[in-house]
Amino acid sequence: MFLEKVMQRNPDLIDYAVSLHQSGAILPDTYVIDLDALKSNASLMNDKAKSLDIELYFMLKQIGRNPVIAKELIDSGIKKAVVVDFKEALIMMENNIPIGNIGHLVQVPDKLLKKVMTYGVDYITVYSLDKLKKINEMAKTLGMTQKVMLRVIDEEDELYPGQYGGFTLNELDKLIPSFTTLTNCHINGITSFPCFLYNKELNSFSPTHNIKTLHQAKSILENNGLEINEINIPSATSIETLPLIKEAGGTQGEPGHALTGTSPMHAVEDLKETPAYVYVSEVSHTASERTFIYGGGYYARGKLENALIDNKGNRDQVKVRQFPSENIDYYLEIDKVHDIGSTAVMSFRTQVFVTRSHVALVKGLSSKKPELIGLFDSQGRALEGGVYG
Repeated sequence: MFLEKVMQRNPDLIDYAVSLHQSGAILPDTYVIDLDALKSNASLMNDKAKSLDIELYFMLKQIGRNPVIAKELIDSGIKKAVVVDFKEALIMMENNIPIGNIGHLVQVPDKLLKKVMTYGVDYITVYSLDKLKKINEMAKTLGMTQKVMLRVIDEEDELYPGQYGGFTLNELDKLIPSFTTLTNCHINGITSFPCFLYNKELNSFSPTHNIKTLHQAKSILENNGLEINEINIPSATSIETLPLIKEAGGTQGEPGHALTGTSPMHAVEDLKETPAYVYVSEVSHTASERTFIYGGGYYARGKLENALIDNKGNRDQVKVRQFPSENIDYYLEIDKVHDIGSTAVMSFRTQVFVTRSHVALVKGLSSKKPELIGLFDSQGRALEGGVYG
């Protein structure tokens, strides 16, 4: 999906990734991330957000919940994380990374509320009155007030399977009396997901119905005496969409894929953000005139199309055959016959945290002095020794 753009805009990343694999510094099924490009992307995005008075929280699930990357992003100006789930929260907390929002896609388990709230987060996103009450009671116990965001939904919204939940528009009015009894919860914001989606035909990002739902929810809540200061409008947050967030009345965005230049539009346009990662594998074997490369990092919605095969400097761009999502990606299949041990480089939309992959962080590519600074698992934990061998 992104291989052509990486070849055009960040060829040094490909060259260094190949050298890492062929020297044995990394094994197959490794994402190689260019920290220089990632930091530059974050800095450009942060500058644009500041000019529009939009607050950014970075999301790292896509590239492996990595605390080293988190610290680089903080240095680039995006000061806090949004964590997709409680497991990501634990990793950020272990590494003293400030958290701006927790609970949006995965609610905070009851038994973790005390730890999260003691640590301190700007907002807890909440789907239900029962969870609000539990947060309120914990805040009382801790002697604090916790700011919360309500996730609001409507029947016409874009909502993904496995992510359903939230306060429906038609129940907000009747819940107001219960909201006002929450002495230690401050309902200060609302959110939804996804608020923008890429329209391939128009080659642009378009707002979803979810934004209309947010505005209706804001009116209902404010007409009943609640002050809503934050409208969190995530999905596809990038330099391209920040003006759309502002136009929609949003106050917060959550860059994820755009940090590595891998939103859907980045595959077809040279947007401000530079492609910042590749996926590296290796030819395992051939059978029946077919070639198989090691898998482990495949993502069903990744739109993986092409691979660059490097055999001691001889390169060939090939098609990757479609892989059925109901199967385990032990291997990926490519056309033509290639020598065992050859390097395979790909770039596609990923969610590293749901893979078996490793992550290699490199710096110095922008100054022509590349260096591998460490290896990590898909959950952001450093591998023992930091390098293989």
